[in-house]
Amino acid sequence: MHRLRAPLGAPGWRRTALLRRVAAGLLTVLALALALAPQARGTPVVVAAADLPAGATPPAAALAVREWPPDLVPAGALVAVADVADRVLVGAARAGEPLTDARLTGGAGAPGAAPLPDDEAAVPVRLADPDVAPLLVAGRRVDVVTLGERAGEPLVLASDAEVVTVLPGPLVLVAMPRGLAARVAAAALSDQVAVTLR
Repeated sequence: MHRLRAPLGAPGWRRTALLRRVAAGLLTVLALALALAPQARGTPVVVAAADLPAGATPPAAALAVREWPPDLVPAGALVAVADVADRVLVGAARAGEPLTDARLTGGAGAPGAAPLPDDEAAVPVRLADPDVAPLLVAGRRVDVVTLGERAGEPLVLASDAEVVTVLPGPLVLVAMPRGLAARVAAAALSDQVAVTLR
């Protein structure tokens, strides 16, 4: 009497089917775990929403908060638009550029800082004589001068301007009426500029 034999490979087929089911179950569990796991978020960073000139006090409308990958966030990056309130840009900023504490001066809590009046602007002035910088402090009144058309004749670009802060360079941020600020900024691009203390 012959015994019926199971078809060759049947146990292997069952084993393969079982392994496939187990693998599918594991993948389902993994997908569920990934879906429920907290997603890595970026770090909020304040960026310029438009090109901003040096000496500007950026309004909230000219700023935005964007999420940046944590490893790309620059040191000292500001995280809230309120952190920029009443502060002055030391240098120009391009749209999309993150703003850091080193790019701004003044604002609440800064020594000698106060919001600039609406009719004033701050202008960065690179001093022709770096030895003058240690004599300047925030709140000091100065005249901004350059050479006139005649040799040796000074030309006063702005009188009774207020020093906002002194930065390395030496670079002095000086507050003055907006009309004069444009004139001083233009002169500083091509001529040597100095300040006289009052």
